[in-house]
Amino acid sequence: MKRFLPLALTALMLSFSAAKADTVLTPLEEWRADRAVVLATDEVTLDDFKWIARPIVVFADTPNDPRFIQQMDLLNARLDDLAARDVVIMVDTDPDAQSLLRTKLRPRGFMLALIGKDGGVKLRKPFPWDVRELTRTIDKMPLRKQEIKDSLGRQ
Repeated sequence: MKRFLPLALTALMLSFSAAKADTVLTPLEEWRADRAVVLATDEVTLDDFKWIARPIVVFADTPNDPRFIQQMDLLNARLDDLAARDVVIMVDTDPDAQSLLRTKLRPRGFMLALIGKDGGVKLRKPFPWDVRELTRTIDKMPLRKQEIKDSLGRQ
């Protein structure tokens, strides 16, 4: 009997691990688990993050667009600053796919869009923008000012 107990426990653990591996995370769960994750726009909608995060959506006609590469380098260099402001990064480099975000925001070639937690478009830029400028823009938003005030009150 002792011999079967460890085998039964091992089988149970293996089945639990397999079930866990088959679990597909929602885009929100994926972002909460890793604030540095970059999501494809065909996987998400703005409503997935409404009142939770501030999407930065980067559009290009190809992942080889030098402006797209530059923008992603700028974002990746300061992920901590973006995570502190609840920013989720979304990308769309396939105009033929006609994602919901591409259809809604209608970029022409390269475009960076900053979306507020309320789901409204706060900024559009046809060229790469530095994270310092993005965080300044975010920090001027009324909801962000309230978040800062609330966090100071908790300390």
